[in-house]
This record gives sequence, structure tokens and C-alpha cells, in this order.
Amino acid sequence: MARKNKKFSAKISTPSAKNSGYSEGGASHNNKSLKGYNPKKLGYKADIGANLSTLRDRSADLAINTPVGTAAINTSTTHTVGAGLNVFPKPKFQILGISAEDTRAWARKVRAEFDLWAESKDCDIYRKNNLYDMQSIAYQGYLTDGDSFTVFRRKPSTPDMPYTLRLQLIEGNRVSNPLTSSTYVTGDPTGVEALNPDNGNRILNGVEIDTDGAIVAYWVSNQVPGEPITSLLTAWARVEAYGKRTSIPNVLQISNDTRPEQYRGVPYLAPVIETLKQVYRYTNAELTSAIIKSYFALFFTEAVTNSGSLNDMLADNGVDDPTEPVVDVSEYNLGPGTLNALPKGVDVKSVDASNAQSTFEVFSTQLIKQVGAALNQPYEVLMKNFNSSYSASRAAMLQAWEEYKLRRKWFARDFCQPIYEVWLMEAVANGRIEAPGFFDDPLIRKAWCNADWFGPTMSILDPVKDMNGSTLRVENGVSTREREAAEMTGTDLEENIAQLAFEKQLMEKYGMGLADAVNPSVGSKSTTKGGEEDE
Repeated sequence: MARKNKKFSAKISTPSAKNSGYSEGGASHNNKSLKGYNPKKLGYKADIGANLSTLRDRSADLAINTPVGTAAINTSTTHTVGAGLNVFPKPKFQILGISAEDTRAWARKVRAEFDLWAESKDCDIYRKNNLYDMQSIAYQGYLTDGDSFTVFRRKPSTPDMPYTLRLQLIEGNRVSNPLTSSTYVTGDPTGVEALNPDNGNRILNGVEIDTDGAIVAYWVSNQVPGEPITSLLTAWARVEAYGKRTSIPNVLQISNDTRPEQYRGVPYLAPVIETLKQVYRYTNAELTSAIIKSYFALFFTEAVTNSGSLNDMLADNGVDDPTEPVVDVSEYNLGPGTLNALPKGVDVKSVDASNAQSTFEVFSTQLIKQVGAALNQPYEVLMKNFNSSYSASRAAMLQAWEEYKLRRKWFARDFCQPIYEVWLMEAVANGRIEAPGFFDDPLIRKAWCNADWFGPTMSILDPVKDMNGSTLRVENGVSTREREAAEMTGTDLEENIAQLAFEKQLMEKYGMGLADAVNPSVGSKSTTKGGEEDE
């Protein structure tokens, strides 16, 4: 039998291919620290819509029951809206073909007419607040709930109020899916999505959208669903988002979206809910510990010696029951110069009242700094703690100011400017404001409606440095005196100039110059560079 030759081939080991990019980093499934870390990013309905109710409830609790949460909401409201954003009409006179002087005269008239409506409580459907108070309410609601809503309403004009426009503020949790059998969608246990049986549109968390995903209506309940204290039955009304003939918005939704298909806003405190709650619990635990340790407590104990048993010692002291107290504490007192004779075999021990919480401030400060960083509010501004140098404090304020200016722009776009445009449309229609071509061309209408909104100014740590900076900005053409006056003091330049002219005339009437009013010594004496006084 022929012997078969066996061929042996050397086995060449080739290194297995490794994934590149994030496969061995943040996307690794082999790294021990990441093996159990497998989050999923899903769509709006799963990530946001299904969790909105819980996020709103927890955010509202933190906003009213925790100091840091309250500080975050109130600080943002104070610096973003403050006492209210004021309109400065800026019609684009180049497009309108009118002179700059005519533009300023028109702006003054419009601002006076707008304040007639905005400063009156008649602008509120409930007649409780004027527009500037409503700004603060709407902004706080937007921060707490993730979004807030304003419905345009109408009421007959009166001799004192020539405008019919009224505003109705609505909390975010009143815009929700109608709870009826005809709107229920099978396969959605979260209740995020509902169906309008009349037109087949989907309803997501109270927002009705068409087949393109465009918002067409909002579903508003007559009260917060699940309200325990009420005499009403919860019912929903469908409010169309825009007028059919005019395309003017009927509802304003104030929110800050972060995703393309996001129809409802996320509460401002959502990213820091867990940290804020843990800081609150830690603070309460330390406070309770400090209170307990502040008490001075004494305990009477038996001091049993080798010469006798416990029962013998108790019997010597007249105690028959071992469970009874060693002594009657009412027979002894604590006070200056007081001597107490204890029975034989009884000792006194005090509870350690030391309260050394050395890590509380350091640990809580670091957590609050993380909260501030997530909310874009530096720790110094959030906690009103300016213990660092001037440069560090100013840097913190500048960082915070960028956040507040950004949110002010968002709020003005979503709330203030649309309200101003709807009001101006009525003012032009009823003849109180003249704006040629307003209803003829959308470009002309937009040019008439152009406006700036100014509110509270940034806190000034060094007025001299800020004024020098303002002067340089104006001199180099990067800003205007009007903008600087509005941003630094919240005032109108023309009103300032008119008031200064009046004050100048008044001082001249009484024989005082401007320098005399500022420094009475100036004018009678002057100081040379060498320090000598010239008569």
C-alpha cells in the first residue's frame, strides 16, 4: 500500500482587523467602563413626549421648593426680562422711502400708542396684568414647563381702550391630547400621539400636525387635566394655529427647540433635575445633623464594679426593676454653680456636640458649579457670590450676560415681536397709525414692523471702565448712542437729550453752569499739573 505523503503548511497568523474611529473609544463595547453603558437615542415621542409630564412636575417642584432651583429660574427671569422688554420701533426708512426725521417722528407716535395698550391691564383677557407683567409670567412658565402659550383674543373697544386685541396666557400642561375614545391611537401606551378623527391629522402632546409635519392647531383644555379641586369637567377646544384668511397666528408657543421634529419644549431644569434634588437632600441632611448635634444631652449610666453585681447595685439604690431609669432626672438640675450628688454606682455621660462638617461646603459648591455650567449661568451669578477678584467677577457676569441676551432674543422673537406686529396691524387698520402700503406688500409691512427690544441692563462693577468702553464703541462706529443708552441704562436717547437740554436751561436760569452742578468748586479755582491752585 502506497504511503501517502502528508503536506504540512505553516499556519500564518494574521492580526484581526480592529474597528477604527470611535470603535475603541466612546463607541467601544469591550471597554470595561462602557460595557454596561448602552443608551438609545430615539425620536421625539420616546425621548421627550413620553417624559414631559414627569419632567414638568419635577421641574416645578424644584423651581418652588429648592433654593438653587428657584435661584436659577428667578435669576434668568430677572436679567432676561426684568420689569419687561420695551419696544423701540425701527422702520426701515430706506425701503419705505421716507426721511430719517419722519421715521423718528413715526416711531415716537407708535411707541406712545403701543404703551397706551401695553401698559393697561385691558390687554390681558383676565384684566390682571399689563403686557410687561405678562412677559415675566410667560417667560417663567417657559422655563418651568418647557414652553408656554399665548392665545390672541378680541373684545370690543371702549372709549378708554381703542384696541380690541387681548392676550390670554396658558400654561404648558393645558395643551395636551384630548382624552376621548375617538382620538386614541392603538399601540401608543404613552398617550403621546392621538388622532383627529375629522381630518386624520396626528396630535402630538396637544399639537396637531398635518401630513407634512406642519403645525395646524393646538388642543387646549379648560383646566389642567387631572385637576383635583374643580367643579368643571375637563374638555378640550381645538384652536387653529393661524387664521384662514390672514395667516396671522392665533396662538404663540414660547419654546426653545433643540431637535428638528420637536413639537414641545423641555423644562429649563431638565438636565440638572437629579443633581439639584441630591444637593437639596444633602443640604437637608447636613442641616438636620447640625440641629441634632447642637443639643446638649446627658445620659445617666450604671458604673458596675467588680465588687458587686448589677442587681446588687440597683438594690442598694432602691431600684427593684432593672428596666427602670437609673435615676429620676427631675431631681437634678443644670446651671451655673450647681452641685448634684449622684447615687452610688451612677455615672454621667454627655453626647458629643461637635459639628465638624468640613466637606459640606466644598462638595455642595462643586455640585452647584456643575448645575451652573449646565444652565449656562456661572456659579458666581447663580449664587450671587462675588468673592473673587474684579476680573474673575466681571468675566462671570459677561458669560452670564451672553446667556441672558441670547434668551432675550429668543423670547422677543417668540412673544414680543409677534404681539407687536398684530397690534400694529390693528392700529393701522383703525386709522390711529399711518403706514402707507402696509396691507399692499408684505415687504413694506415687514419694513414698518421692524423693531428692537431692550430690557434690563447688565450690572456694572466699574462704571468708569464701562463708560469708557461705551464711548470707544460709539467713536469707532461699532455702536450708536441710542443703543448704548438703551443697553446701559434702559433709557431712550431722545428723551435723555431733551431732559439734558431742559436741565441746562434750568441751571442757566439760576446762574449755574454744567460744571458747577457737578462740582461747585470748579470755576472758582483750577489746579495745575504741579498741584498749585490758580486764582
